[in-house]
Amino acid sequence: MRIDIITVLPELLESPFSCSIIKRAIDKHLVEIHVQNLRDFSTDKRHHRVDDYPFGGEAGMVMQIEPIYAAINQLKSERNYDEIIFTSPDGELFSQKEANSLSLKENLLILCGHYKGIDHRVREHLITKELSIGDYVLTGGEMPAAIMTDAIVRLLPGAIGDEQSALSDSFQDNLLAPPVYTRPAEFNGWKVPDILLSGNEKKINEWQLEQSLERTKKLRPNLLKD
Repeated sequence: MRIDIITVLPELLESPFSCSIIKRAIDKHLVEIHVQNLRDFSTDKRHHRVDDYPFGGEAGMVMQIEPIYAAINQLKSERNYDEIIFTSPDGELFSQKEANSLSLKENLLILCGHYKGIDHRVREHLITKELSIGDYVLTGGEMPAAIMTDAIVRLLPGAIGDEQSALSDSFQDNLLAPPVYTRPAEFNGWKVPDILLSGNEKKINEWQLEQSLERTKKLRPNLLKD
């Protein structure tokens, strides 16, 4: 898999991809992540500006269409992208189901929004999917892009040591994960549930499902409706 991320602040994405599971996936050649600096495609060769005032007199600055068009066009000339994603607070809510789907793709391109937003013609003519990580506004799309990339890459075969672990994550089956425990079996008088120490796999699986249903009903009942 290859993921390209277009941003005006590439330094914000250095740390998330330089350690842990993402770094190991890169080292194992399971994924290539390339951060593209939008300013390299600016028509302003002196100051490398990529924004301008909005028509209509609103406050704030808007990302220009020209550098975005140039960046996407150049990347598309080098390979075909399964999706060209724009990170936007008013996009479709990113979910585990979406991460699963995107992890099966070969090439993804993510455009990070910034400032007041981007020229809407980009969204109309160049973007194939708009995704949001929640109903709130951030200063830019870099963190959402990093979060989406993390969620996608960890699903690639070989990215994590125990591939079955990803299948039991919260939201994989519209349920929250059950409680998990490790050694010691008792600490400060607090005990691990006896069922988990029983060695009875069938009973443990039943308990875990019951716990998942109970936690989902209590904490995220909307998932059960889905």
